[in-house]
Amino acid sequence: MDCKEITNQSKQAVCEILEKARLKKGDIFVIGCSSSEILGDQIGTATNLDSANAVYDGIIPVLRENGIYAAVQCCEHLNRALVVEREVLEKYGFEQVNAIPQPNHAGGALATVAYERFDDPVLVESINQKADAGIDIGGTMIGMHMHSVVVPMRISLRKIGEAPIICARHRPKYVGGQRAIYDEDLM
Repeated sequence: MDCKEITNQSKQAVCEILEKARLKKGDIFVIGCSSSEILGDQIGTATNLDSANAVYDGIIPVLRENGIYAAVQCCEHLNRALVVEREVLEKYGFEQVNAIPQPNHAGGALATVAYERFDDPVLVESINQKADAGIDIGGTMIGMHMHSVVVPMRISLRKIGEAPIICARHRPKYVGGQRAIYDEDLM
């Protein structure tokens, strides 16, 4: 495992997503990550804090530089709760839950790292489908956190480490039928 390469791949992926998704300051970006899949193992079988820290180092600084809020998904043992900064909880009115992510028991490596490294981390059960874009590293199923209309995005990378990635962004619903004219900037 080359942590520098994982950091570089993560940074490249988030930069491409931000460019294509046209996010604005205050939007939410959800991150699901299997450190096991990054290593080429089956999800949930080889939790690795080094690869999680490498992903964090690639993604979180870019989001912060752009004023985008991160929401880091926990594993299914915490019902895919999310680690966010308290500022996000307060701005959006999310409800805090009581759990501390753990790398090998409940939470997962990236959620553990985020909980340790965020300025004022809290765990929320849901972000009420408010994510505007996101990346799923290794098949962690982030869709439940996205707005109701999600558009898959192709970027130049297909994997981070050995983990396949799926990228997505939100777009407003189309209304009005065949007579409607749509704003190309929102598509």
